[in-house]
Amino acid sequence: MRASRAAAPERLFKGAGGTTATPATPPLKEPSPLTAPPSRRPDRAHAWAELLRLPALFTVPGDALAGAAAISARPSARTLLAIASSLCLYEAGMALNDWADRDVDAVERPHRPLPSGRIRPAAALGAACALTGAGLSLAACAGRPALRVAAPLAATVWAYDLALKNTPAGPFAMATARGLDLLLGAAATAGAGVVGRVDERAGVDGVDGVGRKVGACRAWATAVADEPRAVLGAAAAPGAAEGIRRALPSAALLGAHTLAVTTVSRGEAQGGSPLAPFAALAATAALTRTVARQRSLPTDRIDGSRRGTGPRRLAVLADLAAAAMSRRSHPPRRTGDHMSPPGPSSDPLDTHAALRLALAAAYAATTARPYLHATLNPSPPLTQRAVTAGIRATIPLQAALTARSGAKGATVTALLTTALAPLAGRFAKKVSVT
Repeated sequence: MRASRAAAPERLFKGAGGTTATPATPPLKEPSPLTAPPSRRPDRAHAWAELLRLPALFTVPGDALAGAAAISARPSARTLLAIASSLCLYEAGMALNDWADRDVDAVERPHRPLPSGRIRPAAALGAACALTGAGLSLAACAGRPALRVAAPLAATVWAYDLALKNTPAGPFAMATARGLDLLLGAAATAGAGVVGRVDERAGVDGVDGVGRKVGACRAWATAVADEPRAVLGAAAAPGAAEGIRRALPSAALLGAHTLAVTTVSRGEAQGGSPLAPFAALAATAALTRTVARQRSLPTDRIDGSRRGTGPRRLAVLADLAAAAMSRRSHPPRRTGDHMSPPGPSSDPLDTHAALRLALAAAYAATTARPYLHATLNPSPPLTQRAVTAGIRATIPLQAALTARSGAKGATVTALLTTALAPLAGRFAKKVSVT
């Protein structure tokens, strides 16, 4: 019985004459050419996403938005062009970085797109050139001032990737590039004339003719104190130089953060000294303290070297006259036997201060713990976590700089910038930012 059962399977493969026949299993089918490309396209797309480090791309729009807020202006169409230019130049630097480091990555990071062969080096270099050209073209569309900032920004990116990366000047070059990116947004946004701002200030709501006169008087006096040429009818723009000057403090703060992160990143492959993450931790504390404080508006600061005593006195007299006219149009209300001032009796909640403090706390919380861990143990894994946290912390820092400006619409712009952080974290789970 056992022998017959064991031989039974052999009979399935024998013919009538006892010869062994071909098994009845169907032959394997070759993959259809129509179904092969879809399985390769996701791999190729993921390789390019890894090359360009797409999660880090969400840290770019906040530069231009913070630059626009630094000059007390709302984002405009030129600001959007500056953002698009920054995105192109940033991705050009990413592609050029891997092209320049292809030999080093072959030893330290063989899984990167170029050493692994998923992307050809010529394709990465071509992408860097094309993205650089696109970034400069978009900056030109935003105006000559924007192009004048974008050109040195592109030169700094190429100089860093090709020559300065492994030199002591490397972190400073990267910090300069980030600061120039903020100034690009400021230069592109600085296009509205002084007369346009006067018209906006003059649009004060009033219940009668007196209220409208009060708004016009205040706007005219402020225009005289800020720019005497506006009274003469000149509708010239405030000037890119003036806008860049106002945005320099914010650019310096953002550049200091970038300098700290870039210095720490030098030890992410093989580890390094604990001094770099400790210095970054100290820089984070100083930046947090700075951005948590309110920045004085440009209209509140009177530069004695440019403005004489005449506009100052005129502005003071206009304020006194406006206050007197306002009292006539809105007399104080009587409550019993005492006088009560108009308006609410209690001060409203300072939402701007609360937002500044929350964003400053978010910035500190994002970087403090990873920097501390890298200080205690500067191993490659902990150093990479510190670098990733520093890159992610760029977004709350940009939002804090925007809210700190106190410009109109700064709260909304800061919240929109903050909304980019969850998107960056979501994409960071699929593609590494380092």
